[in-house]
This record gives sequence, C-alpha cells and structure tokens, in this order.
Amino acid sequence: MGNSSLRPQTAIDKESGHEPCVLLKYTSNTAENHQTHPHDEVPVGASAAEIDGGREAKKRKKSFWKWPALRLFRRGNAKYDLAQAEKNYREPGSCGRFTDASEVWPAAEEQLEQDVLDTGDIRRRYKIGEKLGQGRFGFVCQGSRCKDGLEVAVKFSVKGPNMPYIRVPGHPESLPMEIGLMLMANTGPNVPQVIKLLDWQDDTDHYIMVMERPSPCMDLSSFIKLHGGSLDEAMARQVMQQVIDAAIVCSKRGVFHRDIKLENLLLNRDTMEVKLIDFKCAALMNKFAYEFFCGTRAYCPPEVNVKGRYHAKPMTVWSLGVLLFKMVCGYYPTDLDLHLISEKNWTRPELSRECCQMICACLEPEPQQRLNLEKMRLHDWFKVLE
Repeated sequence: MGNSSLRPQTAIDKESGHEPCVLLKYTSNTAENHQTHPHDEVPVGASAAEIDGGREAKKRKKSFWKWPALRLFRRGNAKYDLAQAEKNYREPGSCGRFTDASEVWPAAEEQLEQDVLDTGDIRRRYKIGEKLGQGRFGFVCQGSRCKDGLEVAVKFSVKGPNMPYIRVPGHPESLPMEIGLMLMANTGPNVPQVIKLLDWQDDTDHYIMVMERPSPCMDLSSFIKLHGGSLDEAMARQVMQQVIDAAIVCSKRGVFHRDIKLENLLLNRDTMEVKLIDFKCAALMNKFAYEFFCGTRAYCPPEVNVKGRYHAKPMTVWSLGVLLFKMVCGYYPTDLDLHLISEKNWTRPELSRECCQMICACLEPEPQQRLNLEKMRLHDWFKVLE
C-alpha cells in the first residue's frame, strides 16, 4: 500500500527531539500554542513496534521533482517557502495508469499484513486538488483516487533533521513515526472513529499520507461555532461517546494520540459521526511516565507543570474533560474553574448534575483520582435520558 523510497534514517535516543508538532487540518484553523514534539518514549513491547536503531544513511536514487508542491523542500534549502510551494502545486494533477490494470489496493486495516511496494510516484494513483489546510512544515490537499474516484485528503509533511522512524510488524522498512502510528491505530477490525490511512509515500525530504475524506465534514471547532459557540448536552454526549471510543481503541493498539482536541476531530454534519485525525504528536503507548509534553497548551494537564512528567491515560482523560468543558460551556476552563473543581465546588446552573460531575471527574488535579479511561462510558452522564 505504501511506498518507501530510499531515504536516510536517523538514529534516535531518549534525549533526541521530534520535529515540531504541526497542525494540519482540513480547514484553515491554526494551531493553539502547539508544543514541540520530543521523542521521549521507549516502546514497552519490542514485538509490537520498535524505534529504528538507526541505519547507515542511504542515497535516494530518484528525484521527487514530479511533485510541484514540494519543489522547495529539498534538505539543502534552509527555508521552506510554503506560500510559493502552494502556488507551485496548483499545476493540474493527472492520473497515471497502473502497471497492472487488475491491481487492487487493500483496505487500510490490511496494510499491516500486506505491503504493496509501488515503484512509481504516488501522484500516478491520485489526482491532487485544492489546499485544505496548512501548517509550519506542510499542508493538506483534497484529492481523489484515480481508479475509482474516491475522495481523499493528501497530507504533505517536510522532514526535520531528527525525525524518528518506527518499525511496524508486516513492513520490511522502518517508517516515519506518524505513518507507523497511524498504521497501528488502523490495524484490526475497522473503527469508524479513527481516520483511515489509505496510502503513503516516504521520500528523502518529505513524506506523503493519503487518508479518507468523509463528506460533508468539518472540524468540531467549526461545528460548535455554527451552533452559537456551545452544544447542548445531548449533542455533546453523542460526540463524547465516539471520542472516548477512539481514544480507547488507539490505547489498546499501542498508540497514545496526545493531542485530542476540537480541531483534531472531524464531524459529519448529517450523521454526527466523529473521526479522530492528526497523529503528528502521537507516541507509542507506554506504561511509564513521559517527560516531555507534546500537544496543545489548553489541554495540558497540571502534572506536566507540577511534576514535569505525566502518564498516557490520565492525560488523555484530562484532555477529554477539557473537550467536554469547551463543548458545553463555550470556553476553556479558567484558573477559577479549575480551582473550584479541585475544591469539588464547581457547578453550572444550565448543566445537569451528571454533566458537572463528569467534568469534575475528568479534571481532577490528581491524575490517580481521575476517571479511568476504559470506564468513562459507564459514567452516569451517559445514562441520562433526554
């Protein structure tokens, strides 16, 4: 399914750093105080996935100049002019023919079992359209698959000097961390709450990911704005159930997303189906503490500042609590709100008692006393009948 071109691989140790987290959305929203993305984890189970120990650098034999959008992204160029790159990539896309007309590409969930190596550029398989969103080191375009017209989102990411690679079972080559973790999140039975990675290409200075693009969709932040800045409890409950399911599935598959927030959730306006996107800040799930924060400041749990370390599941529960708070209150929790929550004296007259209790249980300052991630769906708030 993916294509791994020859590219140098960097040895990674515990103190080396990821490239900065980049918010690449299907809308024009910008990142909220995104933090850097250091590589602070050592995988618990080497059989599940392992960080590439570093290989001797390889020279890539073919150029990627066929992609007009990425002409400015060569490693020798100190500055990446995304504005100019955007102009370049708008050359009309064209679908090339397959090497075998009967070739059938497997679904995303089959990618860990079968790795189809294609020697041609990924542009032969997809037609690239307009830009959907942009970050500091890349952008996302709309596109369509040539063989059947399937609508997709194509994400272009420029590699940093110390970008880590990860080994994923079923793939002969190590993969960029974001690609590898998305494959892990997609493996197993299909989970509609997690965005599907359909195809990818790994080149010397950049990598490309092709993902499903549900329609009609918008990110949750935009959806809330359309509803006056907040959602009623019934609608918020429907969203939360799906986001919790996505977080649990990722956790069980060894992936710690680390950046669950409004802008990283796509919502279908017609069906209210939610999908978790953007694994740029994701890490391998680790039962030990993480020492570097990667994500969005508004969702950062207090133990990061107090203790300088955090654990995956309590942090995820905190971010889910901030998400719920923002959905039903229309603003992020203030210091006063968090103080009242810590004193177990926070409430809102327009919210049900169960909803207030749910928020307080998620935003408990002591991580050991927060709701258990796997038991969140059992909270009384999900039992309320409207």
